[in-house]
Amino acid sequence: MNLLKLQEQIRETVRRSAVELFDIEIEQIAAEVPPKTEFGDLAFPAAFELAKQIKQKTGEKQNPRAIAEKLKAKLEDLIFIQKIDIAGPGYLNIFYNRSRFLAESSDAGLLPNESLSKSTTAKKVCVEHTSVNPNKSAHIGHIRNSVLGDSFVRILKASGKRVEIQNYIDNTGVQVADVVVGFIHLLKMDLADIEDLNERLQADGVSFDFYCWDLYARIGQEYQHNEELKSKRAEVLHLIEEGGNDTAKLADFVATTNVHCILRTMERLSIRYDLLPRESEILHLHFWQKAFEKMKSRGVIKFETEGKNAGCWVMPFESHTGNDEHDADKILVRSNGTVTYTGKDIAYQMWKLGLLGLDFNYKLFHTYENGKDVWITTANESFGGDIPQFGHCETVYNVIDTRQSYPQEVVKKGVATIFPEKGEDASVHLSYEMVALSSAAAEELGFELSDEDRKKPFVEMSGRKGLGVKADDLIDRLEANALKEVESRHPDAPHSERKEIATTIAVGALRYFLLKFTKNTIIVFDFKEALSFEGETGVFCQYSAVRANSIFRKLKESDLVESRQFIRQNPESVAEVFESEHGSDIWSVAILAARLEETVETAINASEPAILAKYSFNLAKAFNLFYHNHKIIAEENEAKRAVLIATADLVRRSLTTALETLGIKVPEKM
Repeated sequence: MNLLKLQEQIRETVRRSAVELFDIEIEQIAAEVPPKTEFGDLAFPAAFELAKQIKQKTGEKQNPRAIAEKLKAKLEDLIFIQKIDIAGPGYLNIFYNRSRFLAESSDAGLLPNESLSKSTTAKKVCVEHTSVNPNKSAHIGHIRNSVLGDSFVRILKASGKRVEIQNYIDNTGVQVADVVVGFIHLLKMDLADIEDLNERLQADGVSFDFYCWDLYARIGQEYQHNEELKSKRAEVLHLIEEGGNDTAKLADFVATTNVHCILRTMERLSIRYDLLPRESEILHLHFWQKAFEKMKSRGVIKFETEGKNAGCWVMPFESHTGNDEHDADKILVRSNGTVTYTGKDIAYQMWKLGLLGLDFNYKLFHTYENGKDVWITTANESFGGDIPQFGHCETVYNVIDTRQSYPQEVVKKGVATIFPEKGEDASVHLSYEMVALSSAAAEELGFELSDEDRKKPFVEMSGRKGLGVKADDLIDRLEANALKEVESRHPDAPHSERKEIATTIAVGALRYFLLKFTKNTIIVFDFKEALSFEGETGVFCQYSAVRANSIFRKLKESDLVESRQFIRQNPESVAEVFESEHGSDIWSVAILAARLEETVETAINASEPAILAKYSFNLAKAFNLFYHNHKIIAEENEAKRAVLIATADLVRRSLTTALETLGIKVPEKM
C-alpha cells in the first residue's frame, strides 16, 4: 500500500471539502505522524488553517473543532480509513484500515520501479561528489563526501529519478602542481622515470597514489625551509594550465594514474560514476570565455573602474551572506585578467544545467566489473563508442564541504542572476563537516599521540603534514577487525565465505557510521563503535535483517503465500488480531515498515541521507523487539500467525531495501 498516495488522497479530499463547505482554497495541507499509533496513524491540523482563513475572508470566527467535525464526515467515506478521532481543539486523527492495509502492503512493491530511474525521457538530475584532488590517495574525509553523494544518488534513484553521477577532477590545481614539483625538482624524475616507477610499484603490490601521498607530505615539509623549491610551484602550475608541454604531459600522467587508483578505492565501497569532467578541458575548451560573454550580454556583471576592485569584473548582489572576508560584489575576474575559482565554477554549473551552449569532448575511461562505463572529458575529439548525453540537468546537487558554503552560495546566486528563469533551486549545495579520529582509532592506525593529544575530543588530520588516514588503510583495518569477529562466530565456514561476510560487514559499518550523523555534524570516527553489534550501527541493522531473513528460511515456502491469502480473505479475523492486547505493538511495526517511500521523499526534500539511516535503525530496533515478543513460527492462532508472518516479511523487505538504498548489503549470516 502506497502511503504517499493515500496521504495525497486525504489531502485532496480536504481541499475539495474546504471549497464545498467554506468556499476556501487551501494550497498546503500539513500532516503529522502522531508519536504513538494509539493516537492515530496521521494527524491533520487543517481545521486551524481553515478557521484562520475564514476569519480573514469573512470576519466570522468559527470553532476549529466544529470545522473538524464537518471535514471528518467527508473523509470517513475513504475506504482505507477505519475511523477518525477529533483530538484537542480540532486535530483530525486518522486511523487506517489495518486489515486492508496489511493485505495491500503484503503484495505491493516498496519503492517506485527502478526502470523509472533509467528512463531516457525523464528529466535528469546531477549529483557531483568525491572530487578528490588527483595528487595522492583518497583519505577518510573524501570517503564521507563519497558515501554521502553515493547514498543520495541511490535515494534519488529509489524515488524514480534519473541521475547523472559526476566526479570533478581538478587536474590543473596547486595540489597536483606540488606533487609534480616533487617528482621533477626533488626526485629529478621525468615522465619516463615515473612511468617506470609505476610499473615497479605495481609489481611490488604498492599503489601509485600511496607513493604520491608520501611525496606530497614530503614536499610540504621541504617548502618550509627551501624557498627555491617553493618558488617552482607557480612556474609548474602555469605550465600545467597552459598545456602542450612536457611538464603538462607529466602532470597528466600523474593525475590520471591517481584517478584510476581513487576509482579502485571507491569501487571497494560500491561507489561508481558516470562522468569525470576535468578542469583542464574547462580551461582549454574556453567554457569560461563563453560564460563571460553571456554574463556581459545579459548585463549581470560589471567592470569596476575605481575603488579596491578597480580593474576587476564583479557580479554585484543586493546582499551577501559571507563574513567580513567576502566582498558584497563578488570578483569573477581579477585586475590581472585571471579568472577566480568562483568564475570557473559558475561556467561549469551553467554547463551542468545545459545553459552554456558548449560541450566537452569525451572518451571511455573505465568499465566496472558490473559492465557500467565511466567516461572522462578530453581535449581531443570524442571517441570510444556510443557516447551518452551528459549535462542538461534539471537540478544539480554539489557535495562539497561546509568550508565552501559561501562560494557555493555565490555560484547558486550567480547562475540564477544570469538565468532567472532557472532560479536558485536548480543549484543545491550538500555541505558536510569534517571527519576526525578518536584517540583510540588514531593509535590503532599507527599515529603517535602525546598525552595532550589524548585529552583532546578528537584528532584532526592534515594531508600536507602527513597526518591523515588513507581510505584504503581504513577499509583494510575495518575488514581485518570484522574478519576476527566472523571467524569467532563461524570457525568452520570456508575462508572465502568468512572474508566475503567480513567485507560486507566492514563496508556496511563504515557507510552507516558516516551516514547516521547529519551532514553538518563533525564526525569522530572510532573502530569499536562502528563495528559494534549493539547500538546505532550498520552492523546492528545488518544483523536485524539477517535475523528477519532467517525466519523465512525456517518457514515452508508456502507459509508466506498462505498467510497473504488468509489476510485477504479474512479481514474480520485480522482486525481482531490488531484489536487484541498486543495488536497495537504489531501494527506499529507494520506501519513503520510501510513508511519507507515516505522516508525516502523526506530525505530528498531535506537533502539529508541521515534521515533514511535513522529510519533503518529505528526499524531494525522495532523488529528486534517484535521478534522477542512474538513466537512467529510457533504461533498456533491461524489469524495471528498470518499477521506476524506478513508483518515480518514487510519488515525484512523494507529494511533490506532501506539498507541497499544506503549502499549497505545484507550478508547471508553474521
